[in-house]
Amino acid sequence: MSRSVPVALAFIIALAVPALASGGGDSSGGSGGSGASSGGGNASPTTHGCKKGEVWNTKTKKCAPVQSGILPDEELYQQGRALAKEAQYDWAIQVLSTIQDQQDPRVLNYLGYSNRKAGRLEIGITYYSKALAIDPNFNLAREYLGEGYLAAGRADLAMNQLAAIAKSCGTGCEEYKELNAAITSAR
Repeated sequence: MSRSVPVALAFIIALAVPALASGGGDSSGGSGGSGASSGGGNASPTTHGCKKGEVWNTKTKKCAPVQSGILPDEELYQQGRALAKEAQYDWAIQVLSTIQDQQDPRVLNYLGYSNRKAGRLEIGITYYSKALAIDPNFNLAREYLGEGYLAAGRADLAMNQLAAIAKSCGTGCEEYKELNAAITSAR
């Protein structure tokens, strides 16, 4: 029995490491947070060995081609978000674009993030603006929009986003700290 405890512990650790490596939850303070994950859908498709253009189907326990309605929106969001955080930007856009609720500010935010990081700055800024039109207190979108403005050479507009974040959640929230650090390093 003493051997089975370390084996079981090693198995649990082996399962936890990929989940931790794929990134934590969004740190937004408003309604734009990452939301609850459902049934392991928040793991990236890469965690399960899926190829580009596929998602992990938690019901069948298999990779499946990305298509609208194949999974609940929340699972598609979690997988798209994880792909974006892994720098799989075009794959993330493909997954996020199949989500039925294209007015979800979180979806718009990560479509913006993925486009911005893939070098399509103007498209990214457009998505962030759409997310903020729906939820003006979505501080993560404000942070990313500010970073986009910095990349475009518009520190003045980035400062406006920093001020809006400070008004919404103060200078101690993660989004304020991240954007403030980006602005400081850009000077």
